[in-house]
Amino acid sequence: MGIPLVSGREFTRADDENAPLVAIVNQTMAARYWSGQDPIDRRLQVKGRWVRVIGVAADSKYESMRESPKPFFYVPLLQDFVRGPALYIRSAQPLQSISSALLREVHALDGNLALYETISVQEQVNRSTSPQLVAVTLVSILGGLALLLAAVGLYGVMSYAVAQSSRELGLRMALGAGVSSMFRRVISRGLRLTAAGILCGATAGLALTRLFERLLYNVTPRDPLAFGLALAVMTITSVAACLVPAWRATRTDPARVLRD
Repeated sequence: MGIPLVSGREFTRADDENAPLVAIVNQTMAARYWSGQDPIDRRLQVKGRWVRVIGVAADSKYESMRESPKPFFYVPLLQDFVRGPALYIRSAQPLQSISSALLREVHALDGNLALYETISVQEQVNRSTSPQLVAVTLVSILGGLALLLAAVGLYGVMSYAVAQSSRELGLRMALGAGVSSMFRRVISRGLRLTAAGILCGATAGLALTRLFERLLYNVTPRDPLAFGLALAVMTITSVAACLVPAWRATRTDPARVLRD
């Protein structure tokens, strides 16, 4: 599984049912029960039998990707056999090839045996995190809809503002205002509205992120990259929403507007 061994040794073929019982503990268990001491060659009682510690492994995730580090120990399969064990095979070959080869080996041992399921570790992780994946997907969809509504709303506001200020725009163009100047004026007006919304949203976001701290994974509640990306997305969206109203403003006919 790629979990590193911090100290001691790993299991060997000699650790079978005829050998003394051994175990490998993780760092959290070693720190909790042998604080400040080397747990190697210490003993722990498992199912009424004494087991000697032969190694210390790094902490890992055992039941959930969101769990906090907890005490955990490993024992050799030959010393604590369970029915229907799960085999983890490391290979660079595709899953289909491994499944076929493994099925042949199992049938060579016993033709009556069958594999329950063959999946990748990534698939196993995806299954264990499926509730979180569904939640993230729904949040992404709702966030996309909110972004779309914000863009449509800003587009409507800017279109209305351009229509209402057509006389002002026509007068400015009659007095010599260039197309680029009019374009920048409309865009900057939309960006000012966006900046006010971003300021309110960022303030509320910073205040509310602590409530969602337990739901975050591999990101801090006030991650600067996340807030920076949100700022960039909102800025790009606002510019896109203002492009059409700004283009319409540059197409204003000063003579017709002033005559009307």
